[in-house]
Amino acid sequence: MVYLRQRIDPRALSLVLTTMLFPLCAGLGTRFLGPWPVILLLIGLLAARALLPGARVTPRSITQGLLAVAALELLASLWSPTQATRLYPVFMNAMMFVTFAATLWNPPSMIERFARVLEPGLDPRAISYTRTVTQVWLGFFMLNAGIALWTALAGTQAQWALYNGAICYVLAGLLFAGEWLVRQRVRYRHAAP
Repeated sequence: MVYLRQRIDPRALSLVLTTMLFPLCAGLGTRFLGPWPVILLLIGLLAARALLPGARVTPRSITQGLLAVAALELLASLWSPTQATRLYPVFMNAMMFVTFAATLWNPPSMIERFARVLEPGLDPRAISYTRTVTQVWLGFFMLNAGIALWTALAGTQAQWALYNGAICYVLAGLLFAGEWLVRQRVRYRHAAP
């Protein structure tokens, strides 16, 4: 039986969930409090996600990326605080794209790193598969960043909140579930005599 080698830090998990809910909270917060409190809260959350002790289990490149997103948010807020709140999903998808892409040139790929948490002894075929899955996620992050950018620059606040606060997570979940189904089929095919 496979056991997780590292326990999930509840504080780190709550910060991840809070930053995932940011688009929904930003719409309400900006409306009632203005953009600056929302931006400062977001920067604080990103810094906490990057620097809390639970962040040690997060790949260093993602930690550095979170700090870069916080810096981009601060810079964008100097130009337009309201627009900065709407650009957050664009910055996050761009950061994830860069982080995942870098692992293709500096292996192991990001998906291989995640897979090795549960299965440390991956065979060459599995390593090749995880590289392909990393490339699929790159396509997702690129497409998602493009749609998020459109909603930030040309969409209404409602369109922005709906896509970035719900639809993109449904799409990511469908990709994750679809990949899991494909992985089971590939395993079955290679396990059959």
